[in-house]
Amino acid sequence: MGKKRSREEAQKEVVQNDPSVDKMDEDSDSSDSDEDMDIINVDFELFNYDKDIDFHGVKTLLRQLFDADAQLFDLSGLSDMIIEQNTIGSTCKVDDKANDAYAFLTVLNAWEHREKKPVAQLIEYLSDKAVKASGDLAVLPDLFTSGKAQVGIVLSERLINMPAEVIPPMWNMMIEEIADAVGDKEPYEFTHYLVVSRGYVEVESSLDQEEQKRKRQRDEKGLQYFHPEDEEMRKHAVGSGTYTFTKEGDSADSKRAFQELGVKSQGFMMLIEAGKFKTAVKAIGDYIGAAN
Repeated sequence: MGKKRSREEAQKEVVQNDPSVDKMDEDSDSSDSDEDMDIINVDFELFNYDKDIDFHGVKTLLRQLFDADAQLFDLSGLSDMIIEQNTIGSTCKVDDKANDAYAFLTVLNAWEHREKKPVAQLIEYLSDKAVKASGDLAVLPDLFTSGKAQVGIVLSERLINMPAEVIPPMWNMMIEEIADAVGDKEPYEFTHYLVVSRGYVEVESSLDQEEQKRKRQRDEKGLQYFHPEDEEMRKHAVGSGTYTFTKEGDSADSKRAFQELGVKSQGFMMLIEAGKFKTAVKAIGDYIGAAN
C-alpha cells in the first residue's frame, strides 16, 4: 500500500486562520463603539478518510460540487469509493477527527474503475460535458476510452467560508501520496489529471420587469471562481472549459443576495498533463500565499 502520513505528520500541515491584527486595529480605530473585538483562532487539521466517520460529510460536499446535477450520480457509491481509497487524499477538519469534513480532496483512476457504477457515471457525464463545454476539452472522451491514457479524476470541495490557505497543504500531501503509491506499483501513474470544479456567472435578474423594460438585457459576465486557486491552476491546463448543469437548480433570483445581479452556477473542468501537475500545485500555493 502507498505510504500515508501519520496524524502527527499531518498536523504539521495545519493552517491557522488568524484574522489580521492590523486589520482589526484599523476597524477598531474607525469605529466609535467601545465594544471589544475578539479574534478567534481556528486550527484546521488533515486526516485520512475514515469509513465510520466521513461518509455523510464527503457525500454532502459531493452534492455541493455537482450542484443541480448531483441527483444524476450514485453519490453514496462514489463517497464509499473515495473513503475506501484512504491512502490517497485527505479530509480537512476542525478540532477532532470525529467531526464532519470541512473539505476533501482525492483522485480516482478513471481507467482502473471504469466498470464501477459511480465512476462509469462520472466518465459518461464528464465526456458529454467536455464535448459541449465552452473550451478546448473535446479530446477528453478519447482519453477516457483509449486505454493508453491514464486520467486521474480529481474531486475537491470545501465549505463556502473555508479559507483558501487550507488548500495547498492538501494538494502537496496528495502529490506525495501519489508518488509513494506509484513506487509501490499501485495504479496512480497518470498521464493527465482532470480537475472537476465549479464557478458562477452573474446574470440579470428576471425580477423588476418594469425596470427591465427600460434597459437592455445585460450580457453574462465572465466566469467567477468559487475556488480562487482555480484561476491560477487554469494557466497550467492544456484544456479547460465551463458547462451548464443538466438539471435546473435554484434560480438566479434566489441567489440574488440583495444585489441587482443574480448568480448562476456552472460546472468547470481543467485538464492538466501529469508533467505539469506538480508545477500547477506549487503555483496555487504561491498564489494563495501572495494573496494573504
